[in-house]
Amino acid sequence: MKSLLTVFVLVFFTTLCFSQDVKYGVRGGYTISNLDYKDAPINSNPHRNGFLFGVYIDYGITDSFSIVPELQFSPEGSDIEEFRNDYLNLPVLMKYKLFDRISIGVGPQVGLKVNKKNDGFKNFVFSAVGIFEIHINDEWSLDTRYHYGISNVYDNSLAPKAKNGVIQLGLNYKI
Repeated sequence: MKSLLTVFVLVFFTTLCFSQDVKYGVRGGYTISNLDYKDAPINSNPHRNGFLFGVYIDYGITDSFSIVPELQFSPEGSDIEEFRNDYLNLPVLMKYKLFDRISIGVGPQVGLKVNKKNDGFKNFVFSAVGIFEIHINDEWSLDTRYHYGISNVYDNSLAPKAKNGVIQLGLNYKI
């Protein structure tokens, strides 16, 4: 298993290094976040809205398929002060161009909590991301994303179990 993983990683990074089309960009947008509780919510759980910003690299593997790692700041959680969390997220998206100006994608994401420590929330959370993107021209695009938490945001020693649910509306600019 270890050698299979090593071969996969080697092929993956070799493909990225020799890809024909590498583009860099910046991203800004708006987030709508909420905590999705397994049982009854422990608070009134209002949506938290905020602004995100980040950078990305678009590795064009083929004309219609690319791998896009990003680094972005995103406010998440609930709109009650004790349940607000800010994350530095690292999604790795696999995007497929359906038509000339429309792309879809999926990928995993890891988030590092950056605003508080020892507050009952985990410092690392994992999510799955889905994206729908419309390219306005070669430089600008609009996207809509949904992040659904895979891991519980609370420390395992605490009783509540909840996952982040985040909708993002973004504007992207390729440099």
